This record gives sequence, C-alpha cells and structure tokens, in this order.
Amino acid sequence: MFMKINQIIVSAFCSFLFACTSSPKATSTVNNEVKDTTQNEIVKLTPAQLTNANVEIGTVTKTPMHKVLKVSGLIDVPPTNIVSVSVPMGGYLKKSELIPGTSVKKGAVLAILEDPAYIELQQAYLTAKSKLEYVEADYNRQKLLNETKAVSDKVFQLAKNDFESQKVLVKSLSEKLKLIGLNPTSLNENNISRAIPLYAPISGYITKVNVNMGKYVSPTDVIFEIIDPSDLHLRLIVFENDASNLKVGNKVSFYTNNKVAQKYSAKVIVITPNINEERATEVHCHMQEGIKNLYPGTFANAEIELDNAIVNALPENAVITWENKPHVFVKLSKDSFKLIPVEIGVTTNGLVEIKTDLGVQEIVTKNAYTLLMKLKNSSGE
Repeated sequence: MFMKINQIIVSAFCSFLFACTSSPKATSTVNNEVKDTTQNEIVKLTPAQLTNANVEIGTVTKTPMHKVLKVSGLIDVPPTNIVSVSVPMGGYLKKSELIPGTSVKKGAVLAILEDPAYIELQQAYLTAKSKLEYVEADYNRQKLLNETKAVSDKVFQLAKNDFESQKVLVKSLSEKLKLIGLNPTSLNENNISRAIPLYAPISGYITKVNVNMGKYVSPTDVIFEIIDPSDLHLRLIVFENDASNLKVGNKVSFYTNNKVAQKYSAKVIVITPNINEERATEVHCHMQEGIKNLYPGTFANAEIELDNAIVNALPENAVITWENKPHVFVKLSKDSFKLIPVEIGVTTNGLVEIKTDLGVQEIVTKNAYTLLMKLKNSSGE
C-alpha cells in the first residue's frame, strides 16, 4: 500500500516537471492564439482599396445631448388629495352605505352618528344663548345707570364682565356645533337632534371603510379615507449617482405594465433634496392634462430627459453592429484599422453617446461597414 502511494507521488511530480519543461512551447502557442485573435480584428487596405473605401476619420467630441435616465416609480396623488375622515365628537355609527370604490362629491353625507353628547351640546348652546340675551340687557341697563352715576362703577364692571364672558361661551359652543356639522343659526328648542351628519371634505372615491354599523367611534378613529384622483402625479425613485443631473422642468415619458405601448408625458416639479437609507431620492412629476384611466399605486417605468448633459459622442455612421454588439474602427496607421467593441448610450440628431473611454484615438466616422466587410471577408479566406 505504501509503495503504491509513493509511485503515485513520483508520477505526479514527473508530470509537473514535464509540464514546466513544456511551458515555453505552451506559452508560445497561447501567444500565437492571442496574436491570431488580434489579427482577426485588424483590417489592412491597399492604396487602391483605401481610395475606394473613402473612409473619413474623426475623434470623440464633447457634445450636449438630451441624455435619458431610466427609472421606475408609482402613480400617486399629492397629500392634499388624500383625506382621512374622522368625527370631532365620538358617537355610534347609525347609517352608512359606503364601500371602498364608491364615488362621493364634496359636501355629501358619508354617515350618520348618534350620541347623547350631541344633545347636551345643543342644550348648552341654546341655554347659553338665552342667558346671553339677559346679561346683554342687564349690561345695557347698568351702562345707562352708570353714566348718570345711579350705580357704582363696580356694579357696572360686573355686568360688563358677565356679558363679555357669556359672549365668549356662546361663540365657543357655536363653533363646536359647526365642527360636528350642525348649523347654530338655525338651531332652536324644536329641532334639537340626537344625530349628526358626517360630510365629505373633498370629492373623490372611498378607499377605506374602517367601521361597521353600531360601532362607537372616537375622535381619533379614522372612519373613511377618500382619494381625489383629479390631480394624479408620478412619484419616481432616482439613485444618488443620477440625482445631481436632475432639474425641475425635465421632461418625462412613462408607461404602466398593463399598457406598455401607451406612452404618457409628465414634467419634473419637485426633487426631494435628501438621500434616504436606500441611497435614493424621490422625484415628483406633474402629468399632462387629460390623462385618464390611471389609478394611484400603479407601477410605472419612466425615462427622464436630462437637459444638455455633456457626453462623449460620435456620428451614428461611426458605430457598426457586429455579433449584436456595437463596435468602432480605430485607426492604427495610414492603411490599417482595428475593430473594437464599445458601450453606447442615447442617440440624438445623428450623434450617439460613447460611454467607453476612447481617449483621443482616431475613429472611422464614415464607411465603417465597408471596412467590416473587408475584414470579415479576409478572415474567411
């Protein structure tokens, strides 16, 4: 057993030495393969071919372009168009026929609530209002008597204080009645009600119903949520590396997943000046008028046009497609050119953005496909 292990070790060591001895040849083979690959990317033209090819040479230039930033986000509404409806004074829900999705108009009755506290508030208001008439009359009487010095200043001041205090009490009770939806000017002892209406503060549609019939709701409970979709906007997420390129007024084109072919337009109106923990910021965009059939919460893909971003660019004719990848020809000498792959960006007005760093190399900007045909025909020989 031990002898067999030694034989294996010796055989492995000899193989290693042989490999080391043979490495120059292997290296030479690899170099030849690299050289061959490089040669397959270079085309050399004769003087006649160079004349017939009529190629033109140029370099990458700095050009202002409407660069497009691709982002995603949601269809949303501003906070002013979302309202949580609650009741200022607690009560029992006695009537409501609303369900999520129901459309409502501003001022429409959403629900009817009942509670003894509503009766007590109306009673307190009418009692205070009645007393106000008495103290006001007493104040006016004491004022006349004080002017003739028939009563002391102290008596007059007490009457004045009672009158002013009662006015404050009536005013505060009046505002409380308005807060729960009752009109104090039309309230009298004949129309005291145990129920109050709950009105819609905005037009829109119901998105949440958090109560059921007979349930007691307190002032802190949200009974309904209403969204007004008349002012939809687009909320986009932009990462910090791209946020600095944004400006208010940038044009936006977007589409939803259920209608990919339908393009909508918008404009950047607010850029949140803060980078969150996900290294991104929110960008709010105002949609063009007339957009319909979009719902808050819908996912959207968008393209933001960045105004006059300075990019490296070449003429469109300089970029050719080979094996589904963009390439350009770099001039090596007077009659030889090398095909290299490049990464491109947006195309505008006959120019294409070049993201690959080409430095100051001379690039074929016209008839590059002629060189490609010559190169591939030569490779196939």
